[in-house]
Amino acid sequence: MESKYSTCAILADRHIALAEGVRGLLETAFETVYVVADSQSLREGAHRLMPGLIVLDLSLAGPEFSGLLKEVRDLSPESRVIALSVHDQATVARLALASGAHGVVLKRDIGSDLQSAIDAVLGGDWYVSHGFGLPECVPKATA
Repeated sequence: MESKYSTCAILADRHIALAEGVRGLLETAFETVYVVADSQSLREGAHRLMPGLIVLDLSLAGPEFSGLLKEVRDLSPESRVIALSVHDQATVARLALASGAHGVVLKRDIGSDLQSAIDAVLGGDWYVSHGFGLPECVPKATA
């Protein structure tokens, strides 16, 4: 099967069952999908592979997810980043975006939102799941 995007993606999530489901979705869009389960492997993969997309579960870094997002963006500045979150507070989405994510998807909405988020961020737009309660009108990404 020919993939929609001709580059690799990294999925960073320590929850194996969820990661396998998301990996399956990503494999329909990317030639290669690497799955990592810790922040150090994510850093190494981002630096070495320079993936087109990084999908990062914010719980991987715990309360310090902002620092990890910034570091990943520094290591692979051309990569687009989608953050996954179980928390639906608008402050979480805003902090993720301010820290370098191009999109934020609620884990409960992965099935309905992740493909739209991928298309949006790889097309140069921002994406935020509706469950965060932020305005639907999101500005063009600048990075």
